[in-house]
Amino acid sequence: MVVALRPTGRQLSERQVESMGALLAAAEVEVEEVGYDRLSVRSVAKRAGVAPATAYTYVSSKDHLLAEILWARVLGAPVPDVDLEVDVAARVAGAVDALSALSVGSPALIAACTQALLSSNVDVAKLREAIGTEVYRRLRVAAAGECDDEAVAVIATTYFGSLLSAGMGHMGYDEVAAFAARATRLLVAGARAGDAT
Repeated sequence: MVVALRPTGRQLSERQVESMGALLAAAEVEVEEVGYDRLSVRSVAKRAGVAPATAYTYVSSKDHLLAEILWARVLGAPVPDVDLEVDVAARVAGAVDALSALSVGSPALIAACTQALLSSNVDVAKLREAIGTEVYRRLRVAAAGECDDEAVAVIATTYFGSLLSAGMGHMGYDEVAAFAARATRLLVAGARAGDAT
């Protein structure tokens, strides 16, 4: 029975979902020990107890594997309730904060995942699009029509830009959510000021 359709188009059975989970968990540990440059699908497969040939039926490269970690984190991030009694800036900032799972954990892991997302690998490109679409969707839901799509796009871009900035060492990964939340509040306040003129 097929239980999961990945953004890459691969369908996974229950057993395959378990194997994929083992690969993702092993990759998190492996990248912490050896870093991005020395990480390989083969070494992760060995750690996970999965045959390398089997691992390559799930992922096409180490970048694809690392992008899958981020995708799993996006799907696992809590979806905050949309309380229309709460100010729109606070709601959207809360949605950004809920996505902090993307940037929590080992700096080596998050840096490796961020680097992987920049890959031209076709499977990574599909996951990059799925991640961006899901983040954008969550922000739009939180805005509940009180921010236009352009403002939501700027907020999403700010969030992803802050992840990249952290990867370049300009801020800590633990600062990403707070930075993006502050930027959200500034953007919404600026939009309101512009509407008032």
